[in-house]
Amino acid sequence: METTIAKTDFAGRSVHSQSQTWCTPPKYVDAVRKMFDGIVSLDPCSNKDSIVNAQTEYILPENDGLKESWNYPTIYVNPPYGADYERGTTIKDWIGKCEDAYATYNSEVLALIPVATNTAHWKKYIFGKATGICFLYDTRLKFLVNGSTENKGAPMACAIVYWGNNYDKFCEIFSQFGATIDGKCINFREKTKQLTMEF
Repeated sequence: METTIAKTDFAGRSVHSQSQTWCTPPKYVDAVRKMFDGIVSLDPCSNKDSIVNAQTEYILPENDGLKESWNYPTIYVNPPYGADYERGTTIKDWIGKCEDAYATYNSEVLALIPVATNTAHWKKYIFGKATGICFLYDTRLKFLVNGSTENKGAPMACAIVYWGNNYDKFCEIFSQFGATIDGKCINFREKTKQLTMEF
């Protein structure tokens, strides 16, 4: 994840940080690679400190991942959690792009995002659309900051969201990290359709 400002609104909380990048912790990078059989084709919001090592990486300012193609078989996204005032984008744009890559290209997509189930992007792009969700057990997920996970951790709960075709594999790999929900459950989908219509 790349941040472009020191003060960022993370799911309703103002966070002050001197770090410009909050990278995915190694244990989750390993799980992502396992899910994708060792190959992450695209990391659309990478940075110089990332350890994901995707085959294709989009890094600002040279490449804006929201404007580039996501036509790749496996995609991992740890998006900027705050608003990018220069580009006029928010996390909602990244999550929408995740759902679109699955719907348009049948891409397998994993995203590490804040748990904010009351937000429009959860209602529009995750509930009833994602194949699976893992609500992470980590009370304060310790991102990789300046090459180390020795920090206070994230100020919000986080989840791994999966858009793809193999929920069983997702559950097998990520259930060790949190509670998983099958997004293809009929009752779950019907309820979220109603919720989406209300907002």
